[in-house]
Amino acid sequence: MAEIRIVGTAHVSQKSVDEVKAAICEFQPDVVAVELDQARFQALKKSMLEPSVSEVIEAGNFNQLLVQWVLSYLQRRIGMDVGVEPGAEMKAAIAEAEQRQLKIGLIDRDIRITLMRFWRSMSLWEKLKMFYALSASVVGVEGNEIDIESLKQEEVITMALEEFRKFSPNGARALIDERDAYLAHQLLALDAHNSRVLAVIGAGHVKGVQKYLHEPSTLPPLSELTAEIKTPRWGLIFSVAVTVLFALLILAIAFSGVGMNVLVTALIYWVLIHGVLTAVFTLIAGGHPLSALTGFGVSWLTALHPLVAAGWFSAIVEAKIRKPSPGDLKKIFEAETFTDMWHIPLFKVVLVAALANVGSTLGTILYFIVIFPTLGIDPGILILQGFGNMWQGMMGLIH
Repeated sequence: MAEIRIVGTAHVSQKSVDEVKAAICEFQPDVVAVELDQARFQALKKSMLEPSVSEVIEAGNFNQLLVQWVLSYLQRRIGMDVGVEPGAEMKAAIAEAEQRQLKIGLIDRDIRITLMRFWRSMSLWEKLKMFYALSASVVGVEGNEIDIESLKQEEVITMALEEFRKFSPNGARALIDERDAYLAHQLLALDAHNSRVLAVIGAGHVKGVQKYLHEPSTLPPLSELTAEIKTPRWGLIFSVAVTVLFALLILAIAFSGVGMNVLVTALIYWVLIHGVLTAVFTLIAGGHPLSALTGFGVSWLTALHPLVAAGWFSAIVEAKIRKPSPGDLKKIFEAETFTDMWHIPLFKVVLVAALANVGSTLGTILYFIVIFPTLGIDPGILILQGFGNMWQGMMGLIH
C-alpha cells in the first residue's frame, strides 16, 4: 500500500504556498494530488474554454451562476486583502510537480456536479438564508482584516463547519461531506498505482478525508456521490398552480355576475403588478430601460407559462444591448471589487435575468394578496357564487 500524505491548506494563504513547496521537496511523491477538477485546473492554467453568452442564457441556471460567482469573488477578495491569489497553493503544487516531472492527480468532484447537488439539496429556507448571507458578505468583507492562518487550526475549522451545518445542513453535506468521500475515493485509486501520494486539499476536508482513508469500508459508493439529485420541480409546480388559480379566479369572476368591469380590472391588475415589479427589479439589477420594458411586456404572460420565465426575455434584450464578449467570464473571476464585477456585461445579463424572475414571482404572490381587497369583493362569496352559477349553466346545457 502506498503512503498518502495530506497537506491541509487555506486557499488564500502564503504560508500554505510555502508548506506545499516544502512538502513536495521533502516527501518526494510519485504523484501530487490537488483539490481540483478538470474545469478548475484548466482555469488555473488559463486554458479554460468559456461558454458562449447564448449557452449561459439557454442553461437558465441564473441563481446558481450568481452564487458561484459571488462565492468566488469573496474568496478572491480575502486573497487580495492578504496579498495572495486564490488558488495560489494549488498553482504552486502544480508548478512544483511539473518542474520535477511528477504526475498530477485531479481529485475533486466536477464543480458542475457539486453545484447541482448543492443547489438541489437545499431547502427554500436554506437558499433564502444563503442569499441573505452572501449579500451581507459582499458588503461586509471590504475593509475587514482576516487572520488566514487561524482558518487552518482544527478547533477553528470544527467551529466553522458546525456553524455551516446549523445554517445549511443540506448544503454542508453536498459541499463538505460528499466531497470528503469523493476525495478519499480518488486518493485510494491513486494509492493503488503509486508508492507516494501527496494530497493538497483545503484544511476543512482533512479530518473527513483521513477518517475515510482509515476506514475505507465506510465510504459511500462513488456513483451515489455523482448521481443527479431528483427533486420536485417546485418552480414548475408553483407555475402550474398559479396558472390554475388564475384561470379559476377569472372563471369565478366571469360567472359570478359582478360585472365585466370587475373582470377587466382583475386582468389589468394582473398585467400591471407583474409588469411593474419585473421592470423595477430589472432596473435594480442595473438593466437597460429596454430590458425593463421587455420584462414589463412579457411578465404577465410568462407568469402563466410553466416553462418560460420573464428573466429570459429581459436577459436576451440586455445581452443585445450590453454585448458580452467571450472574455467576460474570465473578467468576472478576476474582478477586484463587486462594483467591477457588476459592470461586466455578462454578469449584468445574468443578474438582470435572476432579479427579473424574482420580480415576476413577487408579482404573482402580491397579486393574489391584494386583488380581492382592491376589487372590494369577498373571495368566499365570489367563488361560491361564480362556480355555483357555472355549475347551473353546465347542468342546463346537459338537460
